[in-house]
Amino acid sequence: MSWLIAMMGFPVAATIAAGIWLELKPHRLPSPHWLKAGVLANFLVFGAGLAATLILGVQEAMAAELVVGGTTEISLGRGLALIGIGLPTALAAIGAGIALGPVGSAALAVIAEKPEMFGRTLIYMGLAEGIAIYGLVMSILMLGKI
Repeated sequence: MSWLIAMMGFPVAATIAAGIWLELKPHRLPSPHWLKAGVLANFLVFGAGLAATLILGVQEAMAAELVVGGTTEISLGRGLALIGIGLPTALAAIGAGIALGPVGSAALAVIAEKPEMFGRTLIYMGLAEGIAIYGLVMSILMLGKI
């Protein structure tokens, strides 16, 4: 199982190293073809490691015995379930951030020209922020299931 974690950690380390290299030597950018191939390889290796971890983690979780008592040990399957529960909140927050960027800049532009439109722009900002709240509610509902 540790080789899977190393398989998933390698693309992350390679991406960090490439970012540091590009930060230190911005004038020596590689060709776009090289960048596309590197990003594709990172996604494929990380995706393969994640899929293998999920498959093996499900088998481990299904084979685990039910324990009556107060143990605090978290199995791989339960850990993956907790990560899966956190994903809706994370993805919804990212989506809300993407939505709030253009909405916020447009709201500031409108308020600069017509200050009386402040209330309406708050409503639009709240609608965009509601996306993150929906993700949080879904995570809370799923957390109650485990």
